[in-house]
Amino acid sequence: MSSLLPLSLDDDEGPKRLSVARKLVLLLMFCLSQFMDTFSTTSLLSAIPTLETSMGMNEAQSTWVISAFRLTFSSFLLISGRLSDVYNPKTVFIAGAFSLGVLSLCAGFVHRTIPILVLRAMTGIAAAMTIPSALKLLVKVFPDPLEQARAVGFFAGCGAVANMGGVLVGAFFVQWASYHWVFWFVSCVAFPVALICMFIVPSQIGETADSLEPNKAKWKTLDLVGIVILTVAFILFIFSVTSGSTAGWKSSMVLVLLVISIFMVVGFFYWETLLPANEAAIPPQTWFYSNFSVLFAVALLPSFWWNAVMFTFSIMWQNVFNWSVISSAVHMTPIGIVAFATSFTGPLSRIISPKWIILTGLFLCMTATLLLALGGGEPENYWTYVFPAFSLGSAGIMMTFTHSNIAIFQAAPSSKAGTVGAIYNGALQFGSGIGLAAMSAIETSVEATHGGSQNYAGRAATFWFVLGVVALQFISISIFYDRTTDHKPQPTHDSHLTHHVTHNDEKLGEANATTIPEVN
Repeated sequence: MSSLLPLSLDDDEGPKRLSVARKLVLLLMFCLSQFMDTFSTTSLLSAIPTLETSMGMNEAQSTWVISAFRLTFSSFLLISGRLSDVYNPKTVFIAGAFSLGVLSLCAGFVHRTIPILVLRAMTGIAAAMTIPSALKLLVKVFPDPLEQARAVGFFAGCGAVANMGGVLVGAFFVQWASYHWVFWFVSCVAFPVALICMFIVPSQIGETADSLEPNKAKWKTLDLVGIVILTVAFILFIFSVTSGSTAGWKSSMVLVLLVISIFMVVGFFYWETLLPANEAAIPPQTWFYSNFSVLFAVALLPSFWWNAVMFTFSIMWQNVFNWSVISSAVHMTPIGIVAFATSFTGPLSRIISPKWIILTGLFLCMTATLLLALGGGEPENYWTYVFPAFSLGSAGIMMTFTHSNIAIFQAAPSSKAGTVGAIYNGALQFGSGIGLAAMSAIETSVEATHGGSQNYAGRAATFWFVLGVVALQFISISIFYDRTTDHKPQPTHDSHLTHHVTHNDEKLGEANATTIPEVN
């Protein structure tokens, strides 16, 4: 029973005293939150045609059933990350999971277009509350580097499984039950997660020096001005990118909002340089953590590649080859199976430099993308080109996703895990939004002169574009990833927040050095 007692913040052994069973249950709860957030998007891919018929939606409105969730999810990640770092992440996580359950339950009873779009946008905010807080808690529960690598890898793997499993489960619901169950299924998972975590997550395990400050001091460190600027910028940017694929890139609304969002992002980074480091939403030194910037760039790729493959082939198989929803989903199962199997490679990062694992993953992804660019336009090419491409590409992307995730958390201080998790997951959404918009523009322009949507030329052109993106990532990791920091202990706090005192005024780093928090 001792493992159920509150943990002391001053006791570094606290997380280690948790029983193995309790740690595994906590990991499962955190992974289910990752699963729910991804499932909330991918499961609707199979339900969109039914939603259009049931609610009388047009194509633009049905697109926003998915885009509304992504827009708010990606935009509110930074707010969630800061709340998780400044306040207790347990509270943020439970509130997010419970809200996700309530909103998804309500969405299942809605039969009109506007209410479902509003609920989907609100669901994105609730989902955004669960990811940075879950990662913050996960890093605290598994402080040991090897255990943390395994846990982060499994956490990432559940997202990959939901990416594919959502399509398959959604297809089953649509085919044999009702599209309403796509929403209700999320509630069936979210409510137990919130309830269980209310009792088994130690109240103090996520608390830091920041979270113990008075409420007035906490509000100061949230940087509400910076968060609002960046959130509005993300909303405008994602809205313009999403609208560009439906309203056209020459639309004045799209262009104006795109320019405004870019200027707001620039304004945000200027604002951050004016604040003390401990009050900035994203302190400038964050980008100078070892390998942080190059790993952020790599994070733009995984969701982009998976979504590009699923969107391209699910639409082609159903609209061009006239395959059923179930048949299309089953043909995509290699993506989820291989991704989940590859997620268990997390411990390799403690033996081999993450650089070589990420490069291996990117090489596999380049090979897979090349296969998709060369073939896949005919049903008989599935086993020759598409199946091996799905298998190789999913394994490669999962390796890249898992080990860049592990490396970025090992590079950053554990006290900033919530913010780092928000930045990383924001990059995943950001890359997917930009990439899919670019692919849509390329496919449309090529199909206009090469036989229309019935021809594979437009889709092949998009995969050549994706191949170039992956190759650029490969070159970036090869040149800019610094291996000298591999396998070193994860920092606890930013270096500017601590200073070292020795009894004999000797150089820093002596065995008898004492770390004392700086007094503000």
